[in-house]
Amino acid sequence: MTDKRKDLGEQDVQLTDVAGDLVENVSDSISHKLHPMIEQYAQLFKTGARTPVLKRPSDIGLDYEDVFFPSLDGIPLEAWFIPANSDKLLIVNHPMTCNRYGFPGHLPPWNTMFGGFEVNFLPELKHLHDAGYNILTYDLRNCGLSGEANGGISGLGLLECRDVVGSIRYAKQRKDLAAMTTGLYSRCMGGNSTIIAMAKWQEEFTHIQALVLLNVVSGKTFIERGAENLHLDPQKEAAKLDERLRELTGFRLNEETPLPYAKYVKVPTLMAQLRRDFLVHAESDGQAIFDALGAQDKELLWIEESNQRFYAYNHFGQHPERLIGWFDQHMGKATKTHPG
Repeated sequence: MTDKRKDLGEQDVQLTDVAGDLVENVSDSISHKLHPMIEQYAQLFKTGARTPVLKRPSDIGLDYEDVFFPSLDGIPLEAWFIPANSDKLLIVNHPMTCNRYGFPGHLPPWNTMFGGFEVNFLPELKHLHDAGYNILTYDLRNCGLSGEANGGISGLGLLECRDVVGSIRYAKQRKDLAAMTTGLYSRCMGGNSTIIAMAKWQEEFTHIQALVLLNVVSGKTFIERGAENLHLDPQKEAAKLDERLRELTGFRLNEETPLPYAKYVKVPTLMAQLRRDFLVHAESDGQAIFDALGAQDKELLWIEESNQRFYAYNHFGQHPERLIGWFDQHMGKATKTHPG
């Protein structure tokens, strides 16, 4: 195995190693008698993890502009605008624990989470830029450099959906972007957020021409798969996590899913999922969400490499063809806005 594959998380991980690390990392933090896995997920679902915006587009030779705008409820969101010589715009967000740059999983303390490798979105953004797309990519609330909101509590999309609307409105209100053909690229919690926003504020999305979703997920499947990995009863452990999550946030575990909102997604949608994801029931949960999407034009792409969830966030940086192809197919080839 090459070092590059290891650095991207493309290699499989042994479940026994992960289970051992989980118990060691959180066994001292339990406030009452729960399995360490439950407390770990409860704390993760409560606040995620704010991580630094470690790299910038200029690090890979891209010009960019630091911008900011309010979410629907006024939370300040930090973003990059990466210009291209075209009339096409992609608005991009990110998974929980990540930010617009990626995830510094190669550095402590984050190297104890999700495989110990870096997620770097910049190669992916460069592929999209070089294909002719202007890019607006932003930090969701409580992530990266964006503002703290809701006491730092995460909604796994139920609160972050307001940020999606904020990004749409910013692009509409900016004179140089308002008339552009627009698509959305939304990953994991960011994808959940986009699906929920499309259901709650349908009028905001009438101009969107294409959507790509990556690793969208229901919260409950994490604890169910985790319990199975540790030979515990999935339903009993899910009930315990639901109770703990209510204590910490007021949210119910069954609420933290895009499934009931998916029927309102009407735009052409490519949904990409990591098939062998050891953290969740990827095939059953992913298929259910895909089947529920209201789009007539939709495609489900299974990512086969690796069983590590965060590898999927590096995948299109290495294999951008299908990602670019979907946007090209539904948004048209770039039209230059000026000679150059």
